[in-house]
Amino acid sequence: MTDDNKLNGDTALSPHDTRYLFILPFSTDPVVARRFLARDSSIVGNIRFGKILETLDKVAENTAMAYVQRFYPEARVVTAAVDNIVLRNPADTKRDLVFSSQINHVGRSSMEVGIRVERLGEGSSHLASCYFTMVARSADSGEARSLSLPPLQYPQELDKKRYQKAELRRQAYRDGLAQAEEMPSLDEYLFLKKLHKEQEEEGFSGIRAGQLVLESTCRAYPEQENVPKTIFGGYLIRKAYELAALAAEMVAPNRAVPCQVNRINFNQPVLLGDQLKFTARVVYTGRTTVTVQSDIERFNRNAGDKSLSNSCLFTFRNVDSDMQPQPVPFIYPVTYAEDARLLSAYRQRLD
Repeated sequence: MTDDNKLNGDTALSPHDTRYLFILPFSTDPVVARRFLARDSSIVGNIRFGKILETLDKVAENTAMAYVQRFYPEARVVTAAVDNIVLRNPADTKRDLVFSSQINHVGRSSMEVGIRVERLGEGSSHLASCYFTMVARSADSGEARSLSLPPLQYPQELDKKRYQKAELRRQAYRDGLAQAEEMPSLDEYLFLKKLHKEQEEEGFSGIRAGQLVLESTCRAYPEQENVPKTIFGGYLIRKAYELAALAAEMVAPNRAVPCQVNRINFNQPVLLGDQLKFTARVVYTGRTTVTVQSDIERFNRNAGDKSLSNSCLFTFRNVDSDMQPQPVPFIYPVTYAEDARLLSAYRQRLD
């Protein structure tokens, strides 16, 4: 059967046909539970969110792969972006977490995978809703290329609503890219001007953004491999998040807990042997929140090429032992680049 035939005929599927379920069995598997433990103490929300991100990426991959391989058995999928994860309730490693996913939207070669994360057992709750953009790829002849995908059918009203929301998210991202190129509005210009003027005053004791930067480096090894010769995206975003969390702790007086993943972009694949540089910068603080930009650069020494692999924006909230929001100090930009990063985060601020 030709590829054209595979994409026509009796191949129409609905989002319901793409459903996938995965459970982290914390209540029955102490080894898994300990692997996800954030601290060896009794605190609310004691869980490694970086490991949750890694799990989410694998769930999204498995969901998309099952759909794509119905039509291209040898195909692979890669993550292109993660859009706006909002954490609604704290989780821990005492009760199981269930990840239920399905494909909400299929484009020419990309898919949006929606994932709902819930905590099971007593006091069950909705932890988060997540949206991953995945792309179908073929590696025939050793060269990856995008694959055309058949569309889904949306027979239920709920399916149509999810499709429309996916379209709105795609448009919002495009609008955000355009907005990022826009000059500051008058209010934004006056806001930045005020911040710079305050730094010129005698006795200024504020925190400057340049003081809140962390870096780390490593090399990509085979144990992080996923798609042949390519490093698992979930591992990369976990590492980026963990460095961002450490950066947030530099300014949060109490405890910095994740409250939102604003956006994660996958720009270039990371290959075996690449050198990786992780950079986390605190770019903006609100009343109780800390926004951190975390970037990953890859460098291939043999080929002499360097590129931005991932760009991530995470928002943390400063909380006390009862998870109640607490104030954070404001940070001040000095350079033009710091102005631009602050302005971008300011436009996406929670508070």
